[in-house]
Amino acid sequence: MKSYLAAAVQMNSLPNLEQNLAQAEDLIDLAVRRGAALVCLPENFSFLGDETAKIAQAETIADRSEKFLKTMAQRYQITLLGGGFPVPTQAGKVHNTALLVGSSGEELARYEKVHLFDVNLPDGNTYQESQSVVAGLDLPPVHPSKDLGHLGLSVCYDVRFPELYRHLSQMGAEVLIIPAAFTAYTGKDHWQILLRSRAIENTCYVIAPAQTGRHNARRQSHGHALIVDPWGMVLADAGEQPGLAIASVEPSRLEQVRRQMPSLQHRVFI
Repeated sequence: MKSYLAAAVQMNSLPNLEQNLAQAEDLIDLAVRRGAALVCLPENFSFLGDETAKIAQAETIADRSEKFLKTMAQRYQITLLGGGFPVPTQAGKVHNTALLVGSSGEELARYEKVHLFDVNLPDGNTYQESQSVVAGLDLPPVHPSKDLGHLGLSVCYDVRFPELYRHLSQMGAEVLIIPAAFTAYTGKDHWQILLRSRAIENTCYVIAPAQTGRHNARRQSHGHALIVDPWGMVLADAGEQPGLAIASVEPSRLEQVRRQMPSLQHRVFI
C-alpha cells in the first residue's frame, strides 16, 4: 500500500440516466485533475428518484452504468467504484450492485447490497427498498490492491450493521468504502457518527461518497460525502453541494493507529 489521494464523489442524481452520467463524468474528471487515484461514486449514481421508472429501464441502466465505469476507469487510469446501480434479476426485481473497476477497465470486485432499507421515518416518508430490490446473499468482498490497500465494499444502509464491517476487517480490510444515498432526515443525526464509528472500531479509513439535495418531490438526501481516518477524524467533507471530498490515504497513519490502539488483536468474540 502506498500513499495516495482518494475522492468521495457527491452527486445530485435525478431520474435521468444521461444527465447523471454526464454529471459523474465531470466529477471524475475533477477528481483526477486534483490527483485522485481512487474515485468512488455514490449509491444510485446513474439513476435516482422514481422506482417505477428505474425498474422499467433497469436493463438499460445496468448496461450503461457498467460500460461507463469501465470506460472512465480506463480513460483516466484510476480505480473506480460505482456505489450502486440496478442489475435485473429473474424475479423481475433488481440487485443494488456496487462495482469496483481497475485502470484497465477490468472488474475487480462486485457486491450486491444485503441490507435493504424498509423503514417508516418520523418525517412521514416511507422507504420500501425490498419492493424493487432483491437482497444479495453473499458477504461483501475485500479487494487486495498493492497500491491502494485492501478495499472493503458495502452500500448505504449496511453502515448500521457493524458485524458486516467486522467481517471486512477480519478479511484484512484497510479502507472501507461506504457509498450512500442517505436520507436528509436520518443523515443529520446519524450519518457522520456511523461512519466515524465504523472507522474507529475497525481502525480503517472510510471513504463515503454520497447523494445530496432533492431527487424528486419526495426524496431528499443528506449530502456530506466524507473521508475519515482510522482514528475517526474527518479529513474531508463535501458539504451540501455536488462536488468532492478528497484526502490522502496514508499507510503510515494506518500503521500508527493500529499500533497505538491494537483493538483488532484484542477481540475475544469472533
